[in-house]
Amino acid sequence: MRFSIRRFFSAASGGAIILLLSALLGLLLSNSFLSESYFKVLHLKMPFSALDDAPNLAEFISIAPMSLFFFVVIAEIKEEIISGHLASFRRVILPLISALGGMMIPACLYGLITSGHLEVSRGWAIPIATDAAFTLPIILALGRHVSEGARVWLMALAIFDDLLGIVVIALFYASHLNGYALLAAGLITAVMIGLNKKSVQNLWVYASAGVVLWWALLVSGLHPTIAGVITGLALPSVADQPEKASPLERGKQIIAPWVIWLILPLFGFVSMGMSLSAMSFHVLLAPVPLGVALGLFLGKPIGVFGATIMATRLKIATLPKGTSLQMLFGLSLLCGIGFTISLFIAELAFSGSDFLVPAKYGILMGSLLSALAGWLWLRFLKFPAKGV
Repeated sequence: MRFSIRRFFSAASGGAIILLLSALLGLLLSNSFLSESYFKVLHLKMPFSALDDAPNLAEFISIAPMSLFFFVVIAEIKEEIISGHLASFRRVILPLISALGGMMIPACLYGLITSGHLEVSRGWAIPIATDAAFTLPIILALGRHVSEGARVWLMALAIFDDLLGIVVIALFYASHLNGYALLAAGLITAVMIGLNKKSVQNLWVYASAGVVLWWALLVSGLHPTIAGVITGLALPSVADQPEKASPLERGKQIIAPWVIWLILPLFGFVSMGMSLSAMSFHVLLAPVPLGVALGLFLGKPIGVFGATIMATRLKIATLPKGTSLQMLFGLSLLCGIGFTISLFIAELAFSGSDFLVPAKYGILMGSLLSALAGWLWLRFLKFPAKGV
């Protein structure tokens, strides 16, 4: 039986609540008498002797288990492209265009707010990302207020957004790239594509190649979560026998429960850990936190919604089935929720700088405002369902 996106969203309902509770627990612990122990554990270095700068525990959780989250989501998107809501060029192009608009406007807005402060210009990419891991629980909780087509559009947008964010990191923030590791990653990817072309059905062959690819990307200096995306794209979506599930389907069925019940809650617990002791009204109005917050809260919905309207008006794409422009605007507000890639870029842009903590404040403020505004808009406004 096909593990459809509807079943995935339904299965994730309980996990979404646990994710939000775990994130809240992480925020509370990081601001309690246990904060020193909390941060000490998160900053434990992982025993990767092959790396000059081995990731700590918090970073490892973001780049290793979260690779499986990206695998599950890209698997869903792949199936929707093949036989679902995104099974046409005009429908798959819409979330891609929306993601591009949602990257350009926040970056420009951040640059405008921080103009004249060259020392913080490297933070321009912090507000460009939408975090699929935190938008998922909100659209789950909204239930019937969001059409299934709109859910697919938002998840596709978030994936394109994160992929584009990884490209930005590779082009503008990557340092000390390892050419041999990059070559190895390219060769492994080529092998996985070859396995797909030969319709190899053994799931463990792809899993083993995915693990090696993850390590090669880690050593190369690129963000290794892309290994989950490449593995999901490489897995065959058609079984060699009609009565069997495809390797893509089997892989998703195995991994999805772990993502829903363990990986996402663990990620929420780790990523929300930040001290709020230095937060004040004056600090929040400084260029960096204000640029990040407004980039997420204003720039993302303006960019996403504006690009989407442009694509539909120019007849490049059509709205998702059962989705009105009003519903789309509410979802565009939710696109301002940025954690994973935003926090990662903040670490790269302001590592060892006094601007790092204010940037995280901006991420928190902009994301919370976006979540609240998107929730209120979609939950309490009534609008007709449209789209094709």
